[in-house]
Amino acid sequence: MARYTGPKTKIARKFHDPIFGPDKHLSRKNYPPGQHGQMKKRFKMSEYGLQLLEKQKAKYTYGMLERQFKKLFQKAARKKGITGQNLMKLIESRLDNVVFRLGIAPSRAAARQLVSHRHITVNGNICNIPSMLLVPGDIVAVRERSKTLEVITNSVSGRSNRHSWLEWDSALLSGKFMNYPEREEIPENIKEQAIVELYSK
Repeated sequence: MARYTGPKTKIARKFHDPIFGPDKHLSRKNYPPGQHGQMKKRFKMSEYGLQLLEKQKAKYTYGMLERQFKKLFQKAARKKGITGQNLMKLIESRLDNVVFRLGIAPSRAAARQLVSHRHITVNGNICNIPSMLLVPGDIVAVRERSKTLEVITNSVSGRSNRHSWLEWDSALLSGKFMNYPEREEIPENIKEQAIVELYSK
């Protein structure tokens, strides 16, 4: 499946935000990429352009393609509550994102690879679908024979993120998806309302 594999700093500069994690180059070149990036006078972006930028930012951040993203939006729109918040909750419940949030992988791209290569189990069964949506109560764990993988041991030993909607068991290298997070608990700097307005046109 197609994924962005190009320069990450270039994308971070486009959004003025280190969406792929800490980026020392972003602080040195805090302006958009391209030959006109340093121009002091830039054209004002339209409302549509700003909304499109937020959608692209969300897709790059979570490593999703347009078809997947639109399906999740449609599902969020059918649920009760605020559509934008529902969308963020559903995205956060993706298996690859939960593996990343638990600290099993150092990035979402690495988490997606671990899942695809059958190193992760859900409720005791091997799952190789990164886009699988978890429900409260699901147990995500590292497969027994994969617990000695260097990428996993290094990531787990350096994990510092703690999220209230996830419960971690360091002895078993497993975590429980307790509940869908509230919007204020999600650290990503995404204006989901702009995405809702874009799809509503």
